[in-house]
Amino acid sequence: MGNLTPQAFAYVADLVRREAAIVLGPGKEYLVEARLTPLARAAGAADVSAYVSRLHAPSQAGQRTAVVEALTTNETSWFRDGEPFEAMRTNVVPQLLNQVPPTRGINIWSAACSSGQEAYTIAMVMAERAAGRKVDILASDLSQEMVQRTKAGSYSRLEVGRGLPAPLMVKHFRRSGTQWQVSEQLRSMVRTQRINLAAPFPPLPVFDVVFLRNVLIYFDTPTKKAILQRVRQVLSPQGFLFLGGAETTLGIDDSWDRTTVGRFTLYRPATAVRPTPVPSPALAWAATAEGR
Repeated sequence: MGNLTPQAFAYVADLVRREAAIVLGPGKEYLVEARLTPLARAAGAADVSAYVSRLHAPSQAGQRTAVVEALTTNETSWFRDGEPFEAMRTNVVPQLLNQVPPTRGINIWSAACSSGQEAYTIAMVMAERAAGRKVDILASDLSQEMVQRTKAGSYSRLEVGRGLPAPLMVKHFRRSGTQWQVSEQLRSMVRTQRINLAAPFPPLPVFDVVFLRNVLIYFDTPTKKAILQRVRQVLSPQGFLFLGGAETTLGIDDSWDRTTVGRFTLYRPATAVRPTPVPSPALAWAATAEGR
């Protein structure tokens, strides 16, 4: 398709900034062209610029949502980067087993989970290290398509081949035609919900662990700070925050303490700022999630 006009790029950049706080600076025209070309073709538009010109109409709300979702990054794999999950296994889970009463479940949030590999990786770790304990994992993403993919728990041979150790594939997956289906044990631990991190959060439970990895890098500093502050309000005062390797709270939100586990850095609510977590009974948790 043809080259993207400056006007079309400016409109798309403004749209995704308003709707998802994603910053598309100069030089990202190629990304917009690549991600929106399939949408333009499906809509029968001559090119991406012609497709974008249609988005101004009030009747195109669904297409505008599709554009925003198309421009979110859905890169993921099993046990991505390795070290966070080793820190989870060796350090975080033993602490959770000591500090979370056996009478309640361990609540974990996999935010911006893409197609669910992170959430199910966490489930595998918990099935191994916290057997016998109730575990609730919320898997959320901005994209409704990704939420539905996570809920389905079905992956291609190529997808299961990205970082999933063969013994765990045999243990936790079954072949279903050309796909590999996550076991009922893992699926029973994972709930799904569409959540826009850049907007006020819906009612959520208090989490013991939040994975917010490789997503803050797409936001400007004020948005990063707002998201970190909202996360702190739903994280237990004794909770753990996992960020991506290129992300930090330093210089953004000083209400976090940093602790090193091996070569990985974990974040926890600062002891001087211990927030009062937002209460959320089990019924509210069930009502706000879309189910297993």
